[in-house]
Amino acid sequence: MFPISDQIRARHRFPYVNVALIAINAIVFLFEISLNSLDQTAFFYRLGLIPRELTGGVAFECLVGTSTGIEATFGDVCDRLIAQGTPDITTPFHTWGTVFTSMFIHGGMLHIAGNLVFLWVFGDNVEDRLGHFKYLVFYLATGVAAGWTQIAINMDSDVPTIGASGAIAGVLGAYLLLYPYNQIRTVIIFFFITFVRLPAMAVLGFWIILQFFSGIFALVPSVTSGVAYWAHIGGFVAGMATIALLRLFIWHEPIWPGRPRPFGDWSQGPLDFPR
Repeated sequence: MFPISDQIRARHRFPYVNVALIAINAIVFLFEISLNSLDQTAFFYRLGLIPRELTGGVAFECLVGTSTGIEATFGDVCDRLIAQGTPDITTPFHTWGTVFTSMFIHGGMLHIAGNLVFLWVFGDNVEDRLGHFKYLVFYLATGVAAGWTQIAINMDSDVPTIGASGAIAGVLGAYLLLYPYNQIRTVIIFFFITFVRLPAMAVLGFWIILQFFSGIFALVPSVTSGVAYWAHIGGFVAGMATIALLRLFIWHEPIWPGRPRPFGDWSQGPLDFPR
């Protein structure tokens, strides 16, 4: 199940921040693929979020031919990287900053394509409701919440966590509370390909349930998924919680909006799909 578009709503503002976030992620990815495999590995370790760095308070620092001050903690990883001839992978700033930089790094074409399609489909309406600056703060804050959720689940991991998925999951959680009845044009691939229109609460509800069960399965010691499911869950919950608090205490609205009229909520402008 893969969303490709949602209903068009009358916008109050152009989604400059959402477009900028998509552009920044794309530019960083183009830089990544310009690197050779060893330099790309170093890039991930420099700017990716490594849980053991933040929980252990020791920077991951491997230099070609030596590892300094961290043999007991990261020695095995250093040995593998140095054996490959990987260059210096020291983070050029305090490692806490990787909570933010990791949001703009992706591990492959499918990784970034999936993330940016979700951000394109769902981000503009959330930005329209929150406003440009608040949307940017919201995006980064839910990304941080996602990162720390993943750290809490696997504090000793020395594998870089990368990707915008956690922050985008926050956008999805916000969308679910803001526009649960919006129709989402969705591709379903199951033996054959079909296009359907489903309410956002069905699409996003299915997505978060899938993340939850995948996250539970990933807790099995012998399972290596390579996907930070708990970051997705943490970001999604943070996004929903933020909108719920805004509705209760700032906007003075019900947490869950009422069902719109059968042909759409025309108080928000005409609804349609892009042709």
